Amino acid sequence: MCGVFGVVARSGVSQEIFDALTMLQHRGQDAAGIATVDENDKIVLRKDNGLVRDVIHTRHMKHLNGNAGIGHVRYPTAGCSSPAEAQPFYVNSPFGLVLAHNGSLTNTEELKKEVFEVDKRHLNTNSDSEVLTNVFAHELFEAQEVRGENLKTESIFNAVRSLFKRCVGGYAVTAMIVGHGMVAFRDPNGIRPLCYGKRMLSNGKNEYAVSSESVALDALGFELIGDVPAGGMLFIPFDGGEIEVDFPTVEENKKVFAPCIFEYVYLARPDSIIDGVSVYKARLRQGRTLAKTVLKELSKEDIDVVIPIPDSGRTAAIDLAHELDAKYREGFIKNRYIGRTFIMPGQELRVKSVRQKLNTTPLEFKGKNVLLVDDSIVRGTTSRKIVEMAREAGAKKVYFASAAPAVRFPNVYGIDLPAREELIANALTEEEIAIKIGADKVFYQNLEDLHDSVKDGNSSIQKFEDGCFSGNYVTGDIDEDYFKKIECLRGNSASEMSEKLDNSNELIL
Repeated sequence: MCGVFGVVARSGVSQEIFDALTMLQHRGQDAAGIATVDENDKIVLRKDNGLVRDVIHTRHMKHLNGNAGIGHVRYPTAGCSSPAEAQPFYVNSPFGLVLAHNGSLTNTEELKKEVFEVDKRHLNTNSDSEVLTNVFAHELFEAQEVRGENLKTESIFNAVRSLFKRCVGGYAVTAMIVGHGMVAFRDPNGIRPLCYGKRMLSNGKNEYAVSSESVALDALGFELIGDVPAGGMLFIPFDGGEIEVDFPTVEENKKVFAPCIFEYVYLARPDSIIDGVSVYKARLRQGRTLAKTVLKELSKEDIDVVIPIPDSGRTAAIDLAHELDAKYREGFIKNRYIGRTFIMPGQELRVKSVRQKLNTTPLEFKGKNVLLVDDSIVRGTTSRKIVEMAREAGAKKVYFASAAPAVRFPNVYGIDLPAREELIANALTEEEIAIKIGADKVFYQNLEDLHDSVKDGNSSIQKFEDGCFSGNYVTGDIDEDYFKKIECLRGNSASEMSEKLDNSNELIL
């Protein structure tokens, strides 16, 4: 889960990319980067670990010249946390190519070997994004029909088609080819989101942008055209020409369209529209269906108040409370200066941050039967701390409802869910989970209901990537050996972060 943004305009774009990345900051807090192409066809790149505001300063903005550029905010998955792995990535051949990527490849190890042994290209990091960059660069070189002539759009699209055949997993990409234009594409299953929009100037000329979420387009005054479909690609020339698209039909794609359903539960901002579905409305519907599950075991009289865990549990809690005829109250007050705990690197850091992130309003808890609503329960340690806080605030009974089904499996397409043994629902029943987190009862969303909550916004979506709930992965290449490999990588990453925390008395964000 990262955020990508790209824009081709008629004037300088560095400030707009900076603003867009701040709108996408919720998708990654580990690193940030901006690359622009200036009028002399020189790429200017600034990237490092940290939040957008901490990485990109005024002194950097002065050098990020040019009317086209891309940006990235990183959320680290297995093995990816060093400054060298911050994006965008740059390679100088062919033409000069800079690329930003959201998602994860599932055949990275095989591709690394191909890139080195067959493509004769060097890799300098462990990032699958660098692998993807080099695969695209190689295919772009191979697709160019006549060396030395201008690169044709069809050659670019052919390079992307060849990349689709080699790269397996979830990925949404925006890239710039020096001297030519910007290209963006989405994996054949459409797992990771990517949308695009246009902005008309007073002279009638158009400017175009691509983004992981529509909210960044809205903030910059771009009209949302739509989502890049699964296996789709687009090209925006630097010379002011109109956007060119290549969107395959379902028959041509030969892959099932299966967007990641976790986007609608937690990852995306509620004011975004993804694949034609309002995330906000999908979460309201999740609350309504979750209420039906709660009422199978409790009566409306058993619940005095519904309290969300801010921010991602809030929208579902609104309609859940309405369906239960219960009071909706803000019992937890959030410290806005602490980042999203789910995407913090290291469990010790996440747990430490809960108390600093949330504080209770005791009058909303004292002597009441409270139903807490969160987007999901992953490890259970954060949930346990929240239940503990509710009881300390005087709650008589504490019920806990998850807007998502039980997370029993890792996510392999760009979300750093932990190893299976760390997932609280992997080996425990709902009754055992309730005991583990200290709640009187735990309620999970039904998976079919979750599907319907999104489908109601766009009936053309027939399938979702829901592997972390169902154990079924749409790319069909995930087995026990793969699980063991990523769990080993994530274990090593956790050990490195624990070492950093042991040597520091400060909260690292």
